Amino acid sequence: MALRNLFVLGLLLLVCLSNLMQVSSEHEIEMEEEDEEELQLPNELLTVRDGNRRLMQDIDCGGLCSSRCSVHSRPNLCNRACGTCCVRCKCVPPGTSGNRELCGACYTDMTTHGNKTKCP
Repeated sequence: MALRNLFVLGLLLLVCLSNLMQVSSEHEIEMEEEDEEELQLPNELLTVRDGNRRLMQDIDCGGLCSSRCSVHSRPNLCNRACGTCCVRCKCVPPGTSGNRELCGACYTDMTTHGNKTKCP
């Protein structure tokens, strides 16, 4: 009789341990799913340029340069130069002329092969 009770107690203990292991594995799966949900990127348009650069938000260079060069004497040349500067510096100064210092050293220090300022 004691042997039978010991056998039943052993089976009961085995069933409890298997249920406990199953619950803990389900908890680990839930934790992994929560981690995957936390790693999602925001819905904004972000692009990576190089491995050494951080994520940058794209800007509408075409539209900004069109308004910047709208009263220029050579609008096609201005748009081409402005587009290059916009892509490299991620900035176009406000207005149709001047205000170049608002875009920082990248915009003001860029020069042509003839050592003239490139960005309009």
